[in-house]
Amino acid sequence: MDLRGYEIEIRHHVFIRAMQRGISPDLIEKCIITGKHETFGKSYMKFITRSVICIGEVKGMKVCIITIERIKK
Repeated sequence: MDLRGYEIEIRHHVFIRAMQRGISPDLIEKCIITGKHETFGKSYMKFITRSVICIGEVKGMKVCIITIERIKK
């Protein structure tokens, strides 16, 4: 999926969870821009890097990032 035409919105909940899990906002941005994109369900996407997974929902021409997790190794 090409994200060039989509607007990216990051919810406040994501920043709260990122601070609780020790993830910097720069890592969130890097995950969205350079991470691997996977779609699942009807309208959800995963952005995956080596250490972080961001989960977003596609609403029209907007991708809303709704939560973030650290990958357990």
